[in-house]
Amino acid sequence: MGKWILRSPLARAGLAAAVVVAIVALYWFQPWKLFTDTYVDDALPPAGTTSVTSAPASTPASATPTPTPAASATAAAADEILAAGEFVTHEHDTTGSAEIRRLANGRHQLVIRDLNTSNGPDLRVWLTDQQVIRGTAGWRVFDDGKWVELARLKGNKGNQVYELPASVDPADFRSVSIWCKRFAVSFGAADLTTT
Repeated sequence: MGKWILRSPLARAGLAAAVVVAIVALYWFQPWKLFTDTYVDDALPPAGTTSVTSAPASTPASATPTPTPAASATAAAADEILAAGEFVTHEHDTTGSAEIRRLANGRHQLVIRDLNTSNGPDLRVWLTDQQVIRGTAGWRVFDDGKWVELARLKGNKGNQVYELPASVDPADFRSVSIWCKRFAVSFGAADLTTT
């Protein structure tokens, strides 16, 4: 027997179409991401708010150093957690916690601790004004209202820090979603409750 050759133009066109469909499907779904993880370990601020303790009342006045104006200003401008919450599962199993922090310099950050979710195509970090709804009813609500995309998700596992643009007021948002932009679905989300 000789080689099998596609002699018919229709057969060649069919094969070419099948190859194009396979390439588009691979690009669109990126199935290899189901078997790969990207770990991130950004430097995180300490958990909780930074507080300043004053000297005990029983300390003699002569033993207590007098604070300088610069030291008092630094103490008053410590980092502060404005809102925090735990991730719930949507399209993919997701765990971890999120918090919005106001830094001493007035900027804001979203801090994600111990994130564990699936990898996927075109994952983004969104702040939204939508309430987190558990289960499949909550998968697609986050693009219904006001939202802001902070960045592409750095990795599907680990600790991550995202800067909020100066134009973003954290008080306008009540949740964070790991959003798959390609399929318009939330992998997981956290309600941000004021602390």
